Order: sequence, then structure tokens, then C-alpha cells
Amino acid sequence: MKKKFRSLWVSVLLVVCALRAAASEGEGASFDIFSFRGPKMRDLYYVITRDMDAALLAMSTKKLDVMSDIYRPGDIDRLAESDFAELSAASGFHGFFVTFNTRKFPWDQTALRQAASQAVDANRGRWTRDLFSGYCEPLTGFLPHISPYHEPAAGRRTPGVAAARKRLADAGWTWNRSGWLAAPDGRPVPPTRLLCPPSSAAATSTEIAELVSETLRSIGVPIEAEPMDFQTMLARIDVRDFDACTNAWTMSRDPDVLYSFYHSSMDVEGGYNMSGIADAELDRVLDGLRYAPDERTARDMASRAQEILSELMPVIPIYSRYSISSIRKDWNGVFTTDRSASDNELTLISMSPKEGGERPIYWNIGDEIRTLNPLVSSTAYDWTVLGTVYGSLLSVNPYTFEDLPWLAASWDVSTGERGSVFTFTLRPNLKWQDGRPLTADDAAFTIGFIKDNNVPRFFDLVKDVESVETDAAHRTIRVAMSNTSYWHLHNIGGMPVLPKHILQNVADWRAWQPANRPHRALDGTELTELIGTGPFTFRESRTGEYVHMTRNEHYILFAPDEGAAK
Repeated sequence: MKKKFRSLWVSVLLVVCALRAAASEGEGASFDIFSFRGPKMRDLYYVITRDMDAALLAMSTKKLDVMSDIYRPGDIDRLAESDFAELSAASGFHGFFVTFNTRKFPWDQTALRQAASQAVDANRGRWTRDLFSGYCEPLTGFLPHISPYHEPAAGRRTPGVAAARKRLADAGWTWNRSGWLAAPDGRPVPPTRLLCPPSSAAATSTEIAELVSETLRSIGVPIEAEPMDFQTMLARIDVRDFDACTNAWTMSRDPDVLYSFYHSSMDVEGGYNMSGIADAELDRVLDGLRYAPDERTARDMASRAQEILSELMPVIPIYSRYSISSIRKDWNGVFTTDRSASDNELTLISMSPKEGGERPIYWNIGDEIRTLNPLVSSTAYDWTVLGTVYGSLLSVNPYTFEDLPWLAASWDVSTGERGSVFTFTLRPNLKWQDGRPLTADDAAFTIGFIKDNNVPRFFDLVKDVESVETDAAHRTIRVAMSNTSYWHLHNIGGMPVLPKHILQNVADWRAWQPANRPHRALDGTELTELIGTGPFTFRESRTGEYVHMTRNEHYILFAPDEGAAK
């Protein structure tokens, strides 16, 4: 009965997504983000609940209003059958990978990575089906299937353990009496550890690590899964202290994310090239992708980059998860599209209780916050909070993924002597959450600070900036690039803008903990240095419990005379 119900729910989910997609073109063309008003509620609590059973219980008893990133089939079944929750699902840019450290033996050997991929290719679909019961899909390439630039890597080689072992034998690899591999030069493959989160934090990630390890042992690799605290695991990956690891990403709408993940220049401590892959031809093609002058060139370079990655295999794609979220049925203001489940910022600002009045929003986070330093943070949990605090020059149409005005009311693209030039005109009367004016100097200082300090998390967005000029009288910022790229507008327009009056006093950006440093608003309110332009302002964080936010009444879409609770 459960399996029947699950299959029906998945079928309905896919039909709904397809219908939304069919309607999205018309809705997207007429979408007006400034028709939204909020936040309606004064208080927001990001509740840290690692145990999903506890989260479900909290939701059923009104102690939790929103659950994101729901992936266990049993939880989805329970919520779909409940009388208190409303589920939503959307295709997304999620990708789960096994990443090899190609900087050292044995994973510096291309033939071994190719064979490992072949062995996994034969099992990917079964693992996905068994673990997720149809709530995600096997990922067969380096970009998610929703991306128009996606090309499959699986299928380029014969899948299966036998084919993998033949590839190794043909390349000169041998096996000892115990069945373990030795390289063509005689070096035995040492014991390998596949880092993964513990089952208490991410049961499916742990299980996949075990399954991958079992599969790789069948081709002669002495490998074991090593579950560990998620924050400890991330710290080790940042300093490249690992053999192999599992990792998941929510990628961007642009395929030049491949540059961030696989270009050799991005192999720096804390950078996104976790595998350390370094290949001259791949770098050349990724340069071509990053600096593509038009969409046609971008598409050609994206295709070629994925072809090369399919040969190098620095990572093995495993699955892409649907974005599934749940909101209690006693809330109004839920917003969804075919590409966005209900746990989005427009829902957050629009939410109001159906019975009227004022009450806090309780929104689940599935693990601890690692750091609320926006310059070093990389986890989805951290950016759930940080994304509520900070804003960018441009926004994105949730139906079409096209650019929308945000902090910038308009923008102009031209070509200078050396490359692209972007002129952004800011909205009038913008304010930071502490009440101070936001000016073009803030955006310019953010860009300059990140570039001057080589901040790894954002450096690839600004490294081609040649100059930045501002005009206070006209509220403009002019960004001249040293070259031309189809993606420069998204990189500059989409990065978070930080307040100059805070950032200029940061002596050590790596150690900066803005949530722990007091800061006084213009009206005398005691805040912290974690201030931005987003809908909610940080107030307090308690380890293992919650992050408390309060409504930002300087937010662009806030209008107290249009329904916000007093």
C-alpha cells in the first residue's frame, strides 16, 4: 500500500511540475517581484533539528512551520497523508557527488578514476530508486538535468565491475593475492577513506558512501566509508586533508559553475575545486566557457568541458534531488513555481497565519550553523541564514531564471576598450538593516575588498574586474572588466553586497565573526555586525537550538500599511 501511494504521489508530483513548467513562460513574462509586500511577521526562528522524526513531531504540534530539504521517502509519505502539512516539489540545481583528491596517489591516476566511475555507473539507478523511492533522479553528468547545458557523462564507457577491471588490466594495473590493486609502476593502492556525514545527520549520504566503498572494493580498491561530524569533515576538505569525500551542491543557473569546481586556479584552500583536478586542456576550455562572448560560444564550451570531465572523472555524479518542502496548512502566502518549492524568500516574506494576528515563523534547519561569516561560509545551512540577511544588485525571475532588478533599479551593458562595462543604477532611499543609507560606495567597496583580499569563496566572481567607479549624485556604480564574458553580469550582479561601514573595519576577514560583534543601529537598537538588506535581521544564535531573526523594516518590499502585523 505504501509503495502504491508513493508511486502515485511521485506521478502527481511530476505531472504538477510539468504543468507548472508549461505555464511558466506566460507567468514569468508577467511576474512582478515588487507586487509582493512583507515580511508580514515580526519574528523568524531557524530551528536546528537534526532528527527528522523530531522535526515531523514538531510540525504536527505547531512548533515548526516549514521543513526544507525533505528527502526520506517515509517522511514524505507521512507528510502527504497528514492533515496539517502541504507539500511542494520542484526540479532544482542539486547535485550529489563523490569527489576524489586528485593531488595524490592513487586518485591522481586517471585510469583508476575512470574505472571507479564505470563500476558506479552500473549501480547509480538502483541506489537512487532504493534509497529515495522516486523522489530524486540519477545524476548522469556534471550539471543537473534541469540545466539546459546538461550533458550525460554516464554512457561514455561500458558500465559494470567487469568492464572496470578490464580497463584497469588493459592499463597495466595488477591485483595481489588479496585482490587489492597495484599501479602499473608497482605501487600498491593504499587504504583509502571516503569521508561522509554521520547517519544521524544525513543517513542517505552515509549509506551511499558505504555502497560506493563496497563497489570500489569489488575492483580492488581498499576503501572504507568514514562517517564524521559534518563541520569537521568540511574543515578537512577545506585544507585538502582527505582521500575521497561525498559532497552535495546547489548549483547556479549558469554552466560556468564548472569553472569554479574544476579550473586549476580555483584549487586554493577553501576554494571550490575540491578535487584539485588540473588539466591544461580543461583549463583552456573552461577559460573559453568563463569568457564566452555569447550564448552560442558558451554552449559549445560547456559541452566540450563536460566531454573532457567525462574522461578525467575527478568526481562521480550520483543523484540530483527534487526540492521538496512542507508548510503547515494554517499559513497563507505560500509561493511556488515549477523551479521553486515553497521554502523560498517570497514565501518567507508573504507568510501570515490564516487565523490572522501575529506569531513567529519556525523554519527548520537540518544541522548546526558552521559560521555566519559570509566571506568564508559555504554550507547550505549557513546560507539559509545569510541569504535572509544579505541582498544583491540583481534578482532572478523564479519562473524563467531571467535577470530582475533588485538593489539596482536598472543596469546597462556596454563594451569598453578592453572588455565589458556594467553600469548599475541603485534604487533611491535604500537602507541597511541598521538604518544607515546604502550607497554605490558599499557595492564598490565589497568588490574591491573581495578582490584585494583574494577571498576564495567569491574571488572568481571579481578577479576580472579592472576598475570600479561610483557617482553618488546619480547613484551609479560602473564596473569595468578586463575582458568580455557572457556571465560577468550574473557574477557581479548576483554577489552579496556588504556594508562598507562594517567591512572597512574588518582586520582579519577569515576570523571575522560578525554575529558575535556588537553594533548599534541609528535608532539605538543593539544589533551585531551581521547586517545586510534582506528581509530579516540577525538577533541571536544558540548552538543546537535556533537562530532568531527579526523583521527588517528597511527591507525593499516592506510596507507596514499593507498588511504587516503591528
